[in-house]
Amino acid sequence: MHKLKLIFYYLIISNLPHSRLLYISNNIRIWYLSKVLKIIQKDKNSKVENGVYISDGKKIKIGKHVKINENVFLQGEISIGDYVMIAPNTAIYSNTHIYNDISNPMVTCGTSVTKKVIIEDDVWIARGVVIVPGITIGKGAIIGANSVVTKDIPAYTIYGGVPARFIKKRV
Repeated sequence: MHKLKLIFYYLIISNLPHSRLLYISNNIRIWYLSKVLKIIQKDKNSKVENGVYISDGKKIKIGKHVKINENVFLQGEISIGDYVMIAPNTAIYSNTHIYNDISNPMVTCGTSVTKKVIIEDDVWIARGVVIVPGITIGKGAIIGANSVVTKDIPAYTIYGGVPARFIKKRV
């Protein structure tokens, strides 16, 4: 049954127009993600735009008053707090490919153990950010556009770059 719900999400729900074009699209997506797939808290202030990939959705939890823009990739075990903004084309991974066995092609080696990604409340993740497995982004943090987050980000800090480095504190 869960697979049928996912198929319907990927074929219909995730392909509804952007809410700028048809506001009811967002309401339908939020309803489906909260009531059917049960991965987001139902909240009239949340927005989930078209093309958001949620993997199988079984280990994704999303808080209230979130804004997730188009073409965001959420893979595996992810916890997203309240009041979080995620800009377009961001990718959040909780596992990766195994690559340290050089006697076999990487494509045959499988994936690593899942490491949960935690995004605390009031975080802004700018466009095109990549977050690798096992990362925690602290409350109130900002991640600059096109950054690659390879280590935990402390609360109320701004990080950016490849790999993401400390820029300054917000307070």
